[in-house]
Amino acid sequence: MVSGGFSAPYKLLVGRFEQAMGARVETVWGPSMGTTLSAIPIRLSRGEIADVVIMARPALDALARKGEVVEGSQVDIARSRIGMAVRRGAAIPDISSVENLRRALLQARSVAYSDSASGTYIASKLFKRLGIEREMVSKSRQIPAEPVGLVVSRGEAEIGFQQMSELLPIRGITVVGPIPDELQEITLFSGGIVARSKARKAGGALIRFLASPEACRTIEQSALEPLACLPSRKDQSPGRSGP
Repeated sequence: MVSGGFSAPYKLLVGRFEQAMGARVETVWGPSMGTTLSAIPIRLSRGEIADVVIMARPALDALARKGEVVEGSQVDIARSRIGMAVRRGAAIPDISSVENLRRALLQARSVAYSDSASGTYIASKLFKRLGIEREMVSKSRQIPAEPVGLVVSRGEAEIGFQQMSELLPIRGITVVGPIPDELQEITLFSGGIVARSKARKAGGALIRFLASPEACRTIEQSALEPLACLPSRKDQSPGRSGP
């Protein structure tokens, strides 16, 4: 089970793993959190079978505390930044500073954000940090079980926020860029072994491959930062362990 935030590099890498291992990997997709039927925690809670989950680290750790993921099997793979997009052909707002982003949001007629890690941050923290929480209530909405970029491409929202890796593959939008560093919320995507897995060895091999230097270039091309190839990992938290 793979979160949308890591889906772009995963789709390119899983075939290489299958070829190297002589194995076949069946994959389903879902957000790391939320209450939609496709959300990974909801899938597991209703008894869906999986060997590996790749998702936002806080949500993965929550599953480990509940006993649904093997504690200690978590491996950190990549860091992700939140980006902003507009419909292709629309005016591109300046979001190069905190004040410019604030102005762009106040001027926008409608704003959409995801029902996973990035959207939770946008709704619960970003608007508040910008001092525009009240102004955004009537013109912002959460998008469940669908890429935010698709909503923006159809003209149903003027501005959309989601992980950069999820915005880039969407046609019909212009990715303005990541939000300013002062407001950025880094999401750590990690893999873990599901407690009910009957293929823990193979699952561990898949996670280690995705977290290896061999996967770095593909991950970087998806606007993610692979931990295996960062110059320094002293600031990485939570720490990395492995199955």
